[in-house]
Amino acid sequence: MRPGSTAPGRFGASELRLALAAPRPAAGLTSEWRLVDGLRTHTRRSRNPGSDAPPVVLVHGLAVSHRYLTPLAVALSATHPVYVPDLPGFGLTERPGRAYDVGRHAAFLAAWLAAYRLPPACLVGHSFGAEVVAALAARRPGTVRALVLAGPTSDPAARSRRGLVGRWLLDTVAEAPLQAPVLLRDVWDARPWRVAATVSHSVHNRVEEDLVRVAAPTLVLAGARDTVVPPAWRAQVTRLIPHARAATVPGAAHNVVTTAPRQVADAIRALLTPDPDKVDPCASETRRSDSSAAASAAC
Repeated sequence: MRPGSTAPGRFGASELRLALAAPRPAAGLTSEWRLVDGLRTHTRRSRNPGSDAPPVVLVHGLAVSHRYLTPLAVALSATHPVYVPDLPGFGLTERPGRAYDVGRHAAFLAAWLAAYRLPPACLVGHSFGAEVVAALAARRPGTVRALVLAGPTSDPAARSRRGLVGRWLLDTVAEAPLQAPVLLRDVWDARPWRVAATVSHSVHNRVEEDLVRVAAPTLVLAGARDTVVPPAWRAQVTRLIPHARAATVPGAAHNVVTTAPRQVADAIRALLTPDPDKVDPCASETRRSDSSAAASAAC
């Protein structure tokens, strides 16, 4: 493990300070606002590392914001320009009068990409964010260079508000406790009614219909202790996407993007590496396996 890095499944005081820093600059990340689809939209972004590496866009889940993704943004920023937009109603972005469903969020993300004039990007969606980027990849394939679905919802076996929330509550016992201030801040900013409405949108979204239309190379990533996204659902997601592989980070739970940023960043770089001989062995994988879509990544 690199000096100063956080072990899988951990989230310490330094990560907490970084997550709550915006709009102040911190660790090379800055905040900016642009008008996107009629909304004043906040984006946390890194400096351009001065390479030809494709941009990476991190898309948050349904009750959260850019904040919990900042450790991953910092981990990627040495090699890629990184952008972390707050979706409508969340974080520091303007709040529309109603909660957007998956399709509306995907359309907003397409407008955001156009506003930033980005070339085809690597889209990294976590949890509900994975549903959003899958919808965008299915409907606007020209905007997507590669796709990472981290802890993707929603499993048909728990496709109800009670089922999904129950899995989240079970996952909390495996998560690092210091994430709680970040998550509570995000829920307060979004307002509980918006979070509840977005949960309903998630469980009514038939994500399978988008997954089969994804043409981009895709990584399906999860923490080994993730109870929200069990192995059977990860395997199904990987099978449905024509060019997908899967990887698992030991020790991490559902918020793998927060508690294992180095391991996730390495897996993203491996996905974007054109030479297969240079793929990081840390991102152990299976390709559309019927028996298991989650080979352990011994990082």
